[in-house]
Amino acid sequence: MESFNYSGKTALITGASSGIGQVFAEKLAAKGVSLVLVARNQSKLQALANKLAKQHGIATLVITQDLSASDATPSILDQLNEAKLSPDILINNAGFATYGVFDQLLLDRQREEIQINCLSPVELTHALLPAMIKRGDGAVINVASTAAMQPDPYMAIYGATKAFLLSFSEALWAENRQRGVRVLALCPGATDTAFFDVVNAEEASVGKRMKADTVVNLALKALDEQRNYLITGCNNWLLGQLQRFVTRRRLLLIAEKILRPKTSKV
Repeated sequence: MESFNYSGKTALITGASSGIGQVFAEKLAAKGVSLVLVARNQSKLQALANKLAKQHGIATLVITQDLSASDATPSILDQLNEAKLSPDILINNAGFATYGVFDQLLLDRQREEIQINCLSPVELTHALLPAMIKRGDGAVINVASTAAMQPDPYMAIYGATKAFLLSFSEALWAENRQRGVRVLALCPGATDTAFFDVVNAEEASVGKRMKADTVVNLALKALDEQRNYLITGCNNWLLGQLQRFVTRRRLLLIAEKILRPKTSKV
């Protein structure tokens, strides 16, 4: 089984300003991969781009973009075309979660969650995949979650979007495994990033948090192995197998109890 060849490659990473996205940028830069860094925080992106360009002598392009905007993908593509870049690696990492009782959460915020977690990866993959197929070489990593493994009460939209991303990624893996393009659904559990600062609920973090560095190292190893999906960590993998041993109803009741807000009277 051939390891992925990073020589001469360019990677586009969404959500690159922090957490898993930032670590992907650092690891790929160390392999000599040129970077297109996408996120909302221009100052953080530029600082990261400058640091990695200086350390590794790579080319970088910063694209400041809110992926919840309806014109986000066309804007990104326009800037890629202007720079005459066609990424060989796409890492759809940007995403966030809303937490709470579904009907009590703002619909607009949940709509943004679907846009960023689902529509943005679909649109970017649809735009960039054909050139990879034509070259017979490329990779797509979609950052899903262990939340994809079962419905998630109080994080209903988040779990559904990650289940979508897992299914979408595995279907693309099957379609493209003979066409030179690798597709990996990365399913980390709780990770030590700013993700839970946005969620603002400690009970949404299940299990010991893994370091982002470890998650990315495992993901790149899985890409070398041409895996279709990866659940990071033994305990997370075991939790992902519960659906094999208990009914969906029982699994839902377990998940509801674990994820229930501390202030809930349900």
